[in-house]
Amino acid sequence: MKTFKLKNIFLGLGMLASVGCTDLSETTYDIVPQDGFYQTKENVLQAFVRPFGHGYWLCCRAMYWFGELSADHYMTVQREEHWYNGGEYFRYHYHTWTVDDWYVNAIWEDTYRGIIQCNASISDISKLNPAKFGFSQQEFDDFISQTRVLRAWMYMSIFDLVHNIPIVTDYPTTELSAQSDPKETFAFIEQELLESLPVLQKKESNNGNGLKQGQWTQGACAALLVRLYMNASWWIDEDKTVEAEKYSEKIIDGEYGFYDIDNRWDAPFDWDNDKSNELLFGYPSSFGGMHWLYDYEMFWQVAPFLSPKYFGFTDWGNCNPKYALQPGLDLNGNEYSFENGKPVRKFMKYPDDVRLKKYKNLGNSKREGMFLYGDLPYETANGTEYVTSDNGAYKLYIRDQVGIFRDTDPASFSPNPSSGTQTPKSAMAYGDQNSGWCLIKYPIYRSDDAGKIESDYALIRLAEIYYYLAEIRFYQGRKAEAEKLLNYVRKRYYPAGSSSLYPENGSALTEQELLDEWGREFLGEGLRRQTLCRFGIFNSGTWWDKEPDSDNHTMWIPLSRITLNTNPNLKQNSITLLRRLLKNSLAFNPTLIKQFLTNSKVARTNSRKSFTH
Repeated sequence: MKTFKLKNIFLGLGMLASVGCTDLSETTYDIVPQDGFYQTKENVLQAFVRPFGHGYWLCCRAMYWFGELSADHYMTVQREEHWYNGGEYFRYHYHTWTVDDWYVNAIWEDTYRGIIQCNASISDISKLNPAKFGFSQQEFDDFISQTRVLRAWMYMSIFDLVHNIPIVTDYPTTELSAQSDPKETFAFIEQELLESLPVLQKKESNNGNGLKQGQWTQGACAALLVRLYMNASWWIDEDKTVEAEKYSEKIIDGEYGFYDIDNRWDAPFDWDNDKSNELLFGYPSSFGGMHWLYDYEMFWQVAPFLSPKYFGFTDWGNCNPKYALQPGLDLNGNEYSFENGKPVRKFMKYPDDVRLKKYKNLGNSKREGMFLYGDLPYETANGTEYVTSDNGAYKLYIRDQVGIFRDTDPASFSPNPSSGTQTPKSAMAYGDQNSGWCLIKYPIYRSDDAGKIESDYALIRLAEIYYYLAEIRFYQGRKAEAEKLLNYVRKRYYPAGSSSLYPENGSALTEQELLDEWGREFLGEGLRRQTLCRFGIFNSGTWWDKEPDSDNHTMWIPLSRITLNTNPNLKQNSITLLRRLLKNSLAFNPTLIKQFLTNSKVARTNSRKSFTH
């Protein structure tokens, strides 16, 4: 079967959606009659690629925001006059989002726009004669199967957040669909993946995905199946770990293609990660081409305002620090006593971890370290200077704390800014530009480095499969095997013979340590909320200034007011209705409430503990 250079198609066509997905008023080919649009081979490839571009865009939208900002690692803290934004990021953090928040509506509109694009592509390509455009039927089947997998990933993503969703596959359609039962949705996603799996290509190369980067292969499809089965415990209250175990072992054994864990921690995220054998699926990017997600979520919004001076990146403006890591220390320099969150402290448990080095560009598209902290020096014609706040008022000294520190002595843990501004408590509303370590997972290379802004977006890594299988082994009571699986990934972070590696006799791994290790490995990759839900602490856990939720209503995101008004066949998530009932102090009927909770999928006690065999 001919291999199409999809990465080149993505980049050469500007992904089609690099403009289209951000301009919702656009006129697209979707409304052009089929006979009028499909004239050339390129037209077919455009139809095939379009929903992939939208999928890439979805990664930096509400999927990612809810995946990280509602959990215990990331924060978008108010930095003096910056990033308050009407309190919207506070509501992510405190689980107080409302039906009128724009991002609650965005997760629905954005995802279903992508689903409809997939439906259109599948419908159109299914009706074309492949020979007319220089394709074989096998190639068309592959296009359709890849698009079905992409659509399944989109459905899985919104199912994870909203849970009660409609299934729409027809195109065109004028029907306003009602929500499917969650088990029906789960079965639909499962069927789409299982039917597509044998049709897809298998990765044979031992040098990464190469020009196949961005294509759904057998390995990537099987990985989605594992993710689906591992989260069945809280998605549909069923234990599917037998199925997850089966496909995890097949992926690791190479049944679906050649994959392996990279020997460098940064290889899956670096400028040449199209050569990484760890990437099961990655969206291609390129400087000057397809890099708009990377610019913002993975590049522009992860570092202090003036930090491009530290990086040596001068191609355009300054950064805008939307993301930072939640603090591990209080305003007296003492570590918080709660078990969750504190990502920096969790890393410091193993101090010889190479990722703990301060991020530094080494030249020739190489770097070291994964975090920004402390002061940030850079060289000028006048000697060494330091990154300051955006207005130049104070030199930065980035801390594992949140407060208004400004020019507080670096040796002091308690805020004492010369301005006299006080920090009543460590909380979302009281931060400055020193607050919170910065995660630099994707490199920010100098402008004179060839690898600047070339990293492809790593959506699924083989490490995730190893960690799922380790999780299964742990709950089976096979802790020594779990430690061995984790060490196969972890060994790249520590010197040979390091005591930081698990002993592989089952003595080191506890449930909390397993959860912490998930956090270290996948920090900032959009999986944290899902992981907390699977471990049963998303609603009940405590981290930094976030107290446990009063109930489980935040397990699922409500439907927005706009969504409900647009489609009268939709019903609000039931737990949200219960919340309103209780909030408004309507007639309290204990029997009715008990029945309501019993019938609600989200009110159950987490079935995670059923993973004993």
